[in-house]
Amino acid sequence: MKKRKIWKTLQGRIIIYNLSIVVLIAFIGSMGTYYSASKRSLEMTEKTMESNVKDISEDFFVAYEEMMNIILNCTGRSSLNFESMDFVNQPSAKKQALMNSKLMGDYCAISGYSSYINRLMILDSQGHFIQSGSNPGSKDDAKKLLETDWFETEAQKPADAYQLEVVENPFFRQNGEKMIPIVRSLDVAGSNSKEGWGILVFSTKLYEEELKQANNGDAMLVATQSGTVIAEENTEKYSEENLQKIVSRLLEEEELNGVYRQRIQGEQCLIAYSHNAMSGILTCEIMPIRFIRNEKMLIVGLTVFLFISCLVVGTGLAVIFSNRLRKPVALLNAQVKKIGNGDFSPNPSIESEDELGEIGRGINKMSARIANLLDKSVEDEREKKNLEIKMLQAQINPHFLYNTLDSIRWIAVIQKNASIVKMVTALSGLLKNMAKGFNEKVTLRAELDFLGDYITIEKMRYMEMFDVEIDVAEEALYDAQIIKLTLQPLVENAIFSGIEPGGKNGSIRIRIWQQEEKLCISVKDDGVGMTEEKIKDIMNNPQKRKGDTMSGIGLPNVDQRIKLVYGDEYGLRIKSRVGEYTEILVTLPMEYEKENE
Repeated sequence: MKKRKIWKTLQGRIIIYNLSIVVLIAFIGSMGTYYSASKRSLEMTEKTMESNVKDISEDFFVAYEEMMNIILNCTGRSSLNFESMDFVNQPSAKKQALMNSKLMGDYCAISGYSSYINRLMILDSQGHFIQSGSNPGSKDDAKKLLETDWFETEAQKPADAYQLEVVENPFFRQNGEKMIPIVRSLDVAGSNSKEGWGILVFSTKLYEEELKQANNGDAMLVATQSGTVIAEENTEKYSEENLQKIVSRLLEEEELNGVYRQRIQGEQCLIAYSHNAMSGILTCEIMPIRFIRNEKMLIVGLTVFLFISCLVVGTGLAVIFSNRLRKPVALLNAQVKKIGNGDFSPNPSIESEDELGEIGRGINKMSARIANLLDKSVEDEREKKNLEIKMLQAQINPHFLYNTLDSIRWIAVIQKNASIVKMVTALSGLLKNMAKGFNEKVTLRAELDFLGDYITIEKMRYMEMFDVEIDVAEEALYDAQIIKLTLQPLVENAIFSGIEPGGKNGSIRIRIWQQEEKLCISVKDDGVGMTEEKIKDIMNNPQKRKGDTMSGIGLPNVDQRIKLVYGDEYGLRIKSRVGEYTEILVTLPMEYEKENE
């Protein structure tokens, strides 16, 4: 026998199907893991960037608060005496000015940002001033300061939301250093000074050095509320135009903190920002997403490992499962082949508690049913032959009977005996119909004519002891087909088993009607009736009344003939009540003569 290829066997197909499913699940799971891990990594990076920017922004805000405390201490504390700053006309005020200047220097030193404070100045409207700071000043500092175009604007800003801005440096010897001023009006209780201001100017180096300390390789920048960049780190690869667009967009954001993605110069980047509403300082960090590559490579490795692990485990499980299935399937296959070769003996080993066991039980039941059907078919054929033999045995040479009866009839005619003529004519008709064959189908009309001849003979025999009423529901039913010698045994049973034992006159009613696609016949007598035991005895002993019957065909034979011709769903059914009636019901399929032509 030629060996089949592995993928054409059930085991091979199970392995292939399982592997296909495992590969699909492993692929989907791996991709899901990859994208989930990548998304998680990206989210963690975003949170880290956002936290980092917030920390830097908070450091900037601490510095902002220190600067505001210094200027507010100088403009609103009574410890500083600002009664007169006209040192030329009032030489005695010089001592107080020196004390104030020293105290202002102490304020700067305590803050920890003294190196970034370029000027801390108290100035009156007459141009008199005292100052301190990290850089030396000159007598023209106040004049230069009042002449700037930003002084009045800065002086009008509210203290609770003083937004910082970079301005042009009004002082000498600053070497182009960017400056951020804070200007507040004097507010000293009990002061005799006229209008005046406190001015603190600090360098943007504070932000630059803070960014250098927080440098992690990403691009970072700090800008004011107006969009002016005051400090930046690692921004060389980005154009000034792109950076300015980023700053402008961040300043327009409603949220003060956040992270978003943007393509910059053809590269997808993460941008984390923090915008302080009080100082107006914006801090942001820019990182290309490709910098997360190391984490992505780890995720890719994990994904590949997961995929290969699923594949290996799936392959092993597929082989194990297919081997577990192969044995019961092989047993089922062997049993089916055995049935195909004509051996219908059951095999208990193919029955188990699983689905394949259910199939095995079904195969065993099927083989048993096939064996029973074959046995029944043989028995039915044998019974059919027996019935045919019995019918042939019941027949008489027709030519001898016809000639004899014809001679009797002519003698009766000559002697003018009508009863003999009538009886001989009926008997001749009966014998002619019986001689035409067995199991022949005739019309209901022909069957009723045959039955009429039989009734004529029996009425003479029993001296009109019974009456027969025939009721056909529809005229069309007369053309329906029926097996010959179906009604005669039923009427014969009604006479011999119903009316004759009662010893009195009776009646037999024959009703014929159609119900759905079935021809229904009822033969009912009002005789002595029968018990269930007697009904069973009549149906199981077809030879019991053979000496008294005309055709030798009993009720069981009629039932068997109908079932042999039409199937087990058709046949006879007997209902009876002792002392009242006996009714025989016959069901046949509706057939007409034209259907058989």
